[in-house]
Amino acid sequence: MPAAANPAISAALRDELFTRARAADYGLNAVQFGAALERVAKSLGGEAQLRSLKVEDLALAQGCAAGNEHAWEVFLTRFREKLYDAARSITREEASARELADSIYGELYGTRMEDGERVSKLASYSGRGSLEGWLRTVLAQEWVNRFRKQKRLVSLEEQEEAGAQFEAAPAAPPESTLDPRVAAATDRALAELAAEDRYILAAYYLDGRTLADVARTLGVHESTVSRKVERLAHKLRKDILSHLTKAGMGRRQAEEAMEVDVRDLAVDVRTQLKKQARGQGLPAPE
Repeated sequence: MPAAANPAISAALRDELFTRARAADYGLNAVQFGAALERVAKSLGGEAQLRSLKVEDLALAQGCAAGNEHAWEVFLTRFREKLYDAARSITREEASARELADSIYGELYGTRMEDGERVSKLASYSGRGSLEGWLRTVLAQEWVNRFRKQKRLVSLEEQEEAGAQFEAAPAAPPESTLDPRVAAATDRALAELAAEDRYILAAYYLDGRTLADVARTLGVHESTVSRKVERLAHKLRKDILSHLTKAGMGRRQAEEAMEVDVRDLAVDVRTQLKKQARGQGLPAPE
């Protein structure tokens, strides 16, 4: 018999977390909140880690995504100034900070409609990290996305002014030879990271940004990012090996499978980060 599309969550656990989250305050019923928990459990591989979620933040985000007015009032009271403070730490300039913070409100509230339903970025928040940290990451990635776009436009204009002739796009790179089991394990390990952790990995390893750049974007000290990058690199490798052994590989075989061309693994990590960023409504790494 084929497995269900989503892992089952016991009614007892669902009701426990529903009560703990005070989800009813934000216009949600147990079934609606349970559906959000199911989505998170699917990404985590089961319900075992659901008790560690920031369920109050998750309920607030889901209530806002559903258009509940009380939820949005609570959200604005709790996070409006924090959003502006985070934006100021990113832009280092008041007017730009206000513009950056204001620019994401429409996406958070859900002013865009798709198939008759509101589309809110908050619906993608999983509760794995704090909602404040997730919002800070959304701001940081929006700022980076703007910087990339501006950089590309300026670069193109400069080259056109210099009379540059543009070549045809290069051929697509050859397909990765990475073992598909490593790809699946990498996907699972990345999915288990918090959004901010995935952003740090993408910014540092894939976009080639310096530790100082990433630190300024997140509004933290450079040493904090340095420690986090080192910790995340070790954790990611450990988690990939763990998922490979759980999939039936012996420890030695799993370690050998990890000894691949680093370019193949980088391609796979980039692919998975892009896919997961799209799934969360966040700008993906280039």
